[in-house]
Amino acid sequence: MAQWKHMSQILQDLMGETVAELYPADAFPIEVRHYIADWIESHRWEDFVLENVEQSNQALTLLEQTISMLQTVAQQNIGVVDRMKLVQTCKTMAMFHSQPLQFAVMVRDILRKERVLISSRTSPQINNALAPVPPYQNMDTNMQDVDHLVLKVLEVQNIRKKMHQLQEDLNWERQNYESLQVPYQQNGLDSAKVEIQKTQNKIQQIEFNLKTLASTRFQLLRESVDCLECCQARFLSRLKEWRWEQHKAAIGHPFSDNLNPLQTWCEQMLGINVNLKQELMLIGEHIADLQEKLEKLLLVLIESSLVVEKQPPQVIKTQSKFSTTVRFLLGEKVAPGKPVVLKAQVINELQARNLGSVPSENVGEFINYSAILEHNPATKSTCATFRNMSIKKIKRADRKGSESVTEEKFALLFYTEITITGCDTPHRIQMISHPVVVIVHGSQDNNALATIIWDAAFSEPDRVPFMVPDCVPWRMMGSTLNSKFTSEVQTKHSLDHYNQHFLAQKIFGRPDYNEDFSNMMVSWAQFNKEVLPGRSFTFWQWFEGVMELTKKHLKTYWSDGLIYGFIGKQHLHLILQNSCNGTFLLRFSDSEIGGITIAYVSATEGGGQRIQNIQPFTKRDLEIRSLGDRIRDIQEIMYLYPEKAKHDVFQKFYSGPQQPPVTGYIPVTLQTKVGTDSTPPAASVEAPTKTPHGDFSMVQFPQQLSSLDIPKEMESEDGNNVFNPIDNEMDFAFLSS
Repeated sequence: MAQWKHMSQILQDLMGETVAELYPADAFPIEVRHYIADWIESHRWEDFVLENVEQSNQALTLLEQTISMLQTVAQQNIGVVDRMKLVQTCKTMAMFHSQPLQFAVMVRDILRKERVLISSRTSPQINNALAPVPPYQNMDTNMQDVDHLVLKVLEVQNIRKKMHQLQEDLNWERQNYESLQVPYQQNGLDSAKVEIQKTQNKIQQIEFNLKTLASTRFQLLRESVDCLECCQARFLSRLKEWRWEQHKAAIGHPFSDNLNPLQTWCEQMLGINVNLKQELMLIGEHIADLQEKLEKLLLVLIESSLVVEKQPPQVIKTQSKFSTTVRFLLGEKVAPGKPVVLKAQVINELQARNLGSVPSENVGEFINYSAILEHNPATKSTCATFRNMSIKKIKRADRKGSESVTEEKFALLFYTEITITGCDTPHRIQMISHPVVVIVHGSQDNNALATIIWDAAFSEPDRVPFMVPDCVPWRMMGSTLNSKFTSEVQTKHSLDHYNQHFLAQKIFGRPDYNEDFSNMMVSWAQFNKEVLPGRSFTFWQWFEGVMELTKKHLKTYWSDGLIYGFIGKQHLHLILQNSCNGTFLLRFSDSEIGGITIAYVSATEGGGQRIQNIQPFTKRDLEIRSLGDRIRDIQEIMYLYPEKAKHDVFQKFYSGPQQPPVTGYIPVTLQTKVGTDSTPPAASVEAPTKTPHGDFSMVQFPQQLSSLDIPKEMESEDGNNVFNPIDNEMDFAFLSS
């Protein structure tokens, strides 16, 4: 928030017109900049270019996250005017959904203008403090710094060449001076004396010029080394940020995997370092501090140039194949000769914390653990691709307390020895992957993924491997669940405030709590160790099941805003209590993993109303008959909340009429039906069955059904207020005569 802190001080002196121009009220008012300043500055906006359509998805994600953040702020204890302004802004920002890059570029330009104002009105110390911060420093600016440094080195080289020419001139004039001494001493001619004086003056002028250039050269060399040190520090910071963004991508944060700009930057700094070392050698005198600094910078640069470009799966099953790719950013500078072989080794958490050289103990038995660094001239990248790796066995550490195997984190260590052209000695380089969890059975996958999600969401950039907090504020958890859900489902429709509030009620086991959960601490145990009250599964197992169902069967419904999703029973009661009979909404099952249910209003015999809840449809159900067709089948539901005719909304999801088969069989149709109180509770599948007399009747399969009066407290889905839809396990076919 450093930039906004300085900017807010400057705004006090600006005219209203300038502020309005800087923060357009119809798209990005100043209230937005103020309330989510730290979040805005924690993301990279400088990389966005309007013409780069490939950035659209990344820009769209940031737009959705911005709207979600503003919605959260609007629910907090802020002034009513600001609240109304933020709510209206959220609606206005929706216009950017079709052109998200315009939004990202707008934010980029606002931040740029702020920095210009800060630069013009603050001290150099503040500007210098602001300039290197990664979120503000885009790659173009960094490359401009490198270009400036290249010009500096060229200036040093030109001075050296000029000094060489002057030295040759000096040698010539000195020889000429000596040759003029002989006739002058022999004859004593005045003309010879004049020539000697002229030559002497030339010698003195050249010596003065040489001394001046030498001083300038030395000063430029020192400045160049200092600039290289700063530039390399920014490079390492950006590379670290790239790795961090890659780590955060596991929970859906935007991430660009393009390493080409970083490779160019890295290669240029290596060239500058080599050139500066040569210039120091050509000075002819030992300048220890500069030479040592360049050697240290070179060593750090080479050791930092190994990058895991494609991470291994973060949940690895033993005896299963997987792949990963490691890239060396200085690949074109590798000395020719024998091939460079990169090897991999599994390390545990303790080994990662004490990593110096390659650990002597290998905790994992690997197959295909080596690969050759190969250069691709087309992409100018040098990579080692491990295509068929496999962990045969894993040696686990002693577990503490209730810790399970799916909570133990490992990593892959990649290492090799490499020689760079222009360097005398080979360098040992290594890099570790992001944390991985090793499992032995597919049933452990869900819990292992929870460990990875928690690690990616809540670890700190400079942590001790692989430390992560045991508790985090709900606002961080809610944001993580939203990012993971939208990225996994690949949707633009985020979890709104009500969805996140229900999730908080569920994870904390407080369905009646209606206050703000933002600062309430949620633990790892609540996330995926302790089962939910009255259930046999954890919060994460339930949430992951919803994501899986939505991703595979409900993506379009969710993206179109047709699924209310995560909603508590009290909220359901409130919004449906004044609705007409037949009004329904779709929500995710509270009692079953990976289920979606229909809640709707129906009439009672006494003329009142009650809420019916249909047994959840699971992945298995929706594979047999789609949600759209099921909604069409059920006659009792007519209006999607609040009052949209269901056929108008869901018609595009209805299946068309079946084509007559060419097998000679009479086609059958599966149909969802629900029972009523006047008949035995039932939901049925209708299919024609032939009677002895040759005509057809309907076969019905009863299921449970009960209801809930609205004034009463709603019961759990596995209680008597739930009725089942069809079982769907039917396949009737009759040979036509």
